[in-house]
Order: sequence, then C-alpha cells, then structure tokens
Amino acid sequence: MAKQFTHLEPHHHRFIAEQHMFFTASAAATGRVNISPRSTDMFRILGDNAVMYLDRTGSGNETAAHIKADGRLTIMFCAVSGPPLIMRLYGQGRVIRRDSDEFADRLRDLFDDRAPLGARQMVHLDFDLVQTSCGYGVPLFEYTEERPQMDAWARAKGVDGLEAYWQEKNQVSIDGFPTGFFEQAAPPTA
Repeated sequence: MAKQFTHLEPHHHRFIAEQHMFFTASAAATGRVNISPRSTDMFRILGDNAVMYLDRTGSGNETAAHIKADGRLTIMFCAVSGPPLIMRLYGQGRVIRRDSDEFADRLRDLFDDRAPLGARQMVHLDFDLVQTSCGYGVPLFEYTEERPQMDAWARAKGVDGLEAYWQEKNQVSIDGFPTGFFEQAAPPTA
C-alpha cells in the first residue's frame, strides 16, 4: 500500500543514504517523457523538502529542458537490495547554472569545492509530496562499483571537447525544447 508524507522523515533519510542509484522523471506539456538513471554519489539532501544533485554530462539534457518548460520533476529511489521499498519525491525542479554564485557555493559546501570533469549543472528539487510503496516487484541486485566510463570519457574529451559536446548535444531536447544550458545565470538578488 502506498503511503504519503509531506516531507522526508528520519527513516526516509536512512533509506536514501543506503541507495546507489536514483531516477529522474520529467516532461513538458507535450512531447516525450524522460526517465534517467543516476548515481547517488552526486546526490545531496538539503532538508526535509529539498534535495539536489550535481548533474554530469549526458548524451542529452532532457531534464533541464523539461524543467525550463514546465518545472515538474520526480525523483525515484527503489531498493534493489535489502527490504523492498520504492520512494518518490514529487515537486518543482530548477537548474543551477555552472557560472552562478549558487553553483560555486554549493560546490564548496557540499562537494569539497571539487566537481568531476564533465559536471555541467546542478538540479535542485523542492518537493511537497513523498510517496513510498512496497517495491515487491523490484528485482534483487548486488552493487559492485561505479562504472569508470563516465570519468574516462570526460578525460578523453577534455575541457574544450566537453564544451563542444555541450554546444552540439545539450542545448535542446529531443523534442526541440531549449535547455537554457548556455544562458547566463541570473544575478544574485539583494
């Protein structure tokens, strides 16, 4: 049976800390729905109603395009080991641009001022609904390790190659929605 909560409770924090993977789901009013798997190594809990992750370069930038178009974002965790459970965080996302003061502040405070090569932006989620469900249908798997290909790919591209890749692949979604990737960050408000 699904259970709903208005915020993360202590047992939800513990559950998230035990996971190695999460999924983001986003959509604009029209076009395709996007679901992306991500490693929790770049995921951070900011409070009982806010989370974020440092987003690394991918073959597309659908989540950013959908957030720009609509704002809705869902993050889902599902236990692939231990007791079965699925948890979804429903809310409004926003992208934190690489050139912003907020990006620099969060990088310093949450990531020891180190971004992996290929870090393209951060995604913040303010949520007002946490829903858990049984997870009985999720198969059991054992975590082995993070894949080395992302870091190797980014090193092979280098800084200039990543910039060119972002220009070519990360400016619009597969449905043609702009991602805002190269827009200037908004100046801080006084």
